[in-house]
Amino acid sequence: MIQKLKSMLAQNPRVIVGIDGMAAAGKSTLASKLASAFGGEVVRMDDFFLPTELRTEKRLSEAGGNVHYERFAKEVAAPLREHASFEYGVFDCSQFKITEKRHIKGNGLIIVEGAYTFRPEFRDLYDLKVFMSIDSETQLMRILQRSGAEKLEAFKEKWIPMEKKYFETYGIEAIADVLLDGKA
Repeated sequence: MIQKLKSMLAQNPRVIVGIDGMAAAGKSTLASKLASAFGGEVVRMDDFFLPTELRTEKRLSEAGGNVHYERFAKEVAAPLREHASFEYGVFDCSQFKITEKRHIKGNGLIIVEGAYTFRPEFRDLYDLKVFMSIDSETQLMRILQRSGAEKLEAFKEKWIPMEKKYFETYGIEAIADVLLDGKA
């Protein structure tokens, strides 16, 4: 993957990498390491957490519906398609509102990471699509370590099943160019 990325960056003024995958598989860590190594910028899907007013039963039953994909389409996808620099709102889960803006220059290496990155309407954005998986035992251990026991239960009961539904409904793993095991 690194060699492919180096080659792509040598031939193009802008390369967009998408990293999707399972919770706690290492998506954010990989994105940060790639951005550091290649001077890139990172857009995090967690910044598009679904606000309270959109959290309806209908919306949450939709495969991939628990991300604010409409705002992502407007603030990120549209400017990426136009090869423009852009600014987007960062949603703060502790305050349940957008608390800051992040500026992305729009050229060089741009990495979009997080679950729901490969929703069908966004797949065309990426020059390289990476899917990260992790075994269940390691996944649950990492979630417990980073989020605590209470949130682990929410992941087991709600968020992990929602991700699985999204992966299966849209064949997310099958459309990736690169498959990575987050435990390796």
